[in-house]
Amino acid sequence: MSANASRAHFELLAQDGAARLGRLRLAHGSVETPVFMPVGTYGTVKAMTPEELEALGARIVLGNTFHLMLRPGSEVVALHRDGLHGFMGWPRPILTDSGGFQVFSLARLRRIDEDGVRFRSPVDGAQVYLRPEDAMDVQRALGSDIAMAFDDCTAYPASPEQARESMQRSMRWALRCHDHYYRDAAAPGSLFGIVQGGMYEELRLASLAALSQRDFPGYAIGGLAVGETEAERLRVLDVLGPQLPVDRPRYLMGVGYPQDIVAAVARGVDMFDCVMPTRHARNGHLFTAQGSINIRNALYERDTGPIDATCGCTTCRRFSRAYLRHLDRCGEILGVRLATLHNLHFYLELMRQIRESIAAGSFAALAAQILATPRRLAVPVA
Repeated sequence: MSANASRAHFELLAQDGAARLGRLRLAHGSVETPVFMPVGTYGTVKAMTPEELEALGARIVLGNTFHLMLRPGSEVVALHRDGLHGFMGWPRPILTDSGGFQVFSLARLRRIDEDGVRFRSPVDGAQVYLRPEDAMDVQRALGSDIAMAFDDCTAYPASPEQARESMQRSMRWALRCHDHYYRDAAAPGSLFGIVQGGMYEELRLASLAALSQRDFPGYAIGGLAVGETEAERLRVLDVLGPQLPVDRPRYLMGVGYPQDIVAAVARGVDMFDCVMPTRHARNGHLFTAQGSINIRNALYERDTGPIDATCGCTTCRRFSRAYLRHLDRCGEILGVRLATLHNLHFYLELMRQIRESIAAGSFAALAAQILATPRRLAVPVA
């Protein structure tokens, strides 16, 4: 596959305010945006088969370079035809995170220098040295449609000096990533740059300017969803949105609640990922049009209604809250699968509604409705 054939192409189809409707063409198919990417850290979206994901409407999933590098190793994945796609049986596009956030989360086990990061593997305690070039080699071996630059995720809170040092290191690494990923025509996909800079507007703009030294086909906004307030996150998006290239997709990493996604779409973001729908499902938290509920609550013990009467997923069509609570309390695997199916359906249906509303020019009304919904519902769903 030639470099031109594998490179991402983004087409802006419509706008409603700052909200954007687009189409992202990738080596393994097209993706309509705004889009939510279910997280498949270890090469699987937990509890779901590829066929189930496709039936739910998923068109792109996320895999993680850091975890796949440690287990089973990129060389094992590369043995399979079409790399990670063949390994996990997923024929559609895949985005791989570089592992920068995972390294960030290992604060007590890592040491950063200009060349890269040294850390102890959380799998077996072995010493690992990961450079930007190594992260690119792993992602090329995985064969993902979208690879992410290896970055130094800025901690929160951070002083201006700390944020500047971290951002500048990320930008130097980003240029190294770009040059190494595109070193020949064998690059299997596209490399997105990641804007860093913490909560400081001038650093965010300086980061974006630094990335413009290379032709990145997409831009991610990193260093958010790390503990900052909603107001801080939205302020960063308000500053960056008008400055990001119009003809390139915009990816907000690791966010979040449905309300967070809608607020970001309203500021021009196109792509999202988060473990929230799958992780919440495994912990009994289910999303509804009225807010999320905790199915472990005793209030649902005799409740014969569906999770959400407005939802058309298989779980809601066939099973009661009482049954799901029973499965959860018994530790039955089916309970996790049904809850995950519902939550992913909720998120993917939300994105479909967002896309339709932008096309129809009615996004503001939909956004107002969702933003007015509480994140958690303290009483049973009627």
